[in-house]
Amino acid sequence: MKKFLCFAFCLLAAAAFSAELYVSQSTGKKKGPGTKEAPFKAILDAMKNAQPGDTIYMAEGTYTGAMGASEIIIDKPVTIIGGYAADFSSRDVVAHPTLIQPKNEKNDTKGLSVVTLKMPAGAGPAMVIDGIVIDQGFMNSYHDVKGKPEGVETGMWLEPPAKGSKDQFASAKSYSIYMETQNRFEGDVVIKNCIFANGGNYAVNISKYCGSVKILNNIFVANRMESCEVSCSANAQNKSNELLDVEFAYNTVLYTWSRTSEMTDMGYGFRCMTMVKSNIHHNIFGLNVMAGIGNDKGDAKQPGLDRLVKNITIDNNLFFLNKNADVTVTKSPSILKLMVDSDEFEDMCDYPGIEDVDGNVSLEDPAVFKGRLNTAYLTAFLNATYSEKTDYDENSPANLFREALGMNKVGTIETKVSMYGNRYPLADCYTLFGACDGYGAQLVK
Repeated sequence: MKKFLCFAFCLLAAAAFSAELYVSQSTGKKKGPGTKEAPFKAILDAMKNAQPGDTIYMAEGTYTGAMGASEIIIDKPVTIIGGYAADFSSRDVVAHPTLIQPKNEKNDTKGLSVVTLKMPAGAGPAMVIDGIVIDQGFMNSYHDVKGKPEGVETGMWLEPPAKGSKDQFASAKSYSIYMETQNRFEGDVVIKNCIFANGGNYAVNISKYCGSVKILNNIFVANRMESCEVSCSANAQNKSNELLDVEFAYNTVLYTWSRTSEMTDMGYGFRCMTMVKSNIHHNIFGLNVMAGIGNDKGDAKQPGLDRLVKNITIDNNLFFLNKNADVTVTKSPSILKLMVDSDEFEDMCDYPGIEDVDGNVSLEDPAVFKGRLNTAYLTAFLNATYSEKTDYDENSPANLFREALGMNKVGTIETKVSMYGNRYPLADCYTLFGACDGYGAQLVK
């Protein structure tokens, strides 16, 4: 009891003495001192001076890591709030975007992610990221002409090591926000009111030992593989009944691309993991390649312990035009691909690990997105195709010659992709706030 009271007192004391620091790319200076009147110039300088529990206010501008690097490291649990005017007189995340937009020529300085959370082990104040825009659209490499539909500003996303003729480096398979698997930080993690666009890898990939993660009121557009995954870094044989508590709510998740251009593998808006209690509600899941929600990874029960290690609630979400399914679930040995308007959708609550499925709907009035979705990109996505043409003649002179020498016969495969992972205009992402009343990301007040 004494230890608990001491710990509680320390937390209260830290909260009472937390500081406020200011960062402005346009008006700040490296040495600060970090006040509203004399802000720091870079987030790195603020982090050096911050203590756990402090709040860092960031003005509009484009920010980078140390020496212009593509990775920004956050190594203390602080609250970072973006979207302020240069003089901090007002906040509007759309009118005054706090932007992290790495460039292709800085890919040699890239880390595993654009923002890496390296939190200290143990209890602490919450790590909060609020109102930050991360766009990897100019960090990636796109083909000059292949997979470039009319009106779309780039060709298809290029898998490394390929790169476009105008690029210095190949695409960076970087997460937008990443918390490493082995961390033992026990404080809460909150990510809200942010935009994640054109990620070369998962937009948000958080692995946490215990506690809670809240992903609220964000916009995810044109990221690869998964827009968001939150997993538990506890040992797989941990016999505790505590699951990592995750809330994914009021997010707009669009155009999550598959792992490869064949568009048959991955492409999830939110993916449910074991050892996690996932409360998924009031989101918009649309135009994702595989599914809005994926619950097809890991067993619902802990092997050898005969207990549930997944607890999933899917309530009051809006789905539209997901290519393969609105939700995928495992019903051994196969994966079921379910649409919200199918008879099986509500029956998901009978599957192990799924607590509740209620109030989910399909989009009835597409007009709510008029003027908010990029028309050329939408048209191309709905018509996106992948095809292969094989040229193999086992009796061709070349193959007969190879056979005589004990070599394998060969052929060629020509692939054709109408689009894949093309850059989505960031300007069109801002318009998605407040697109649909009651679902997805709402206007930030």
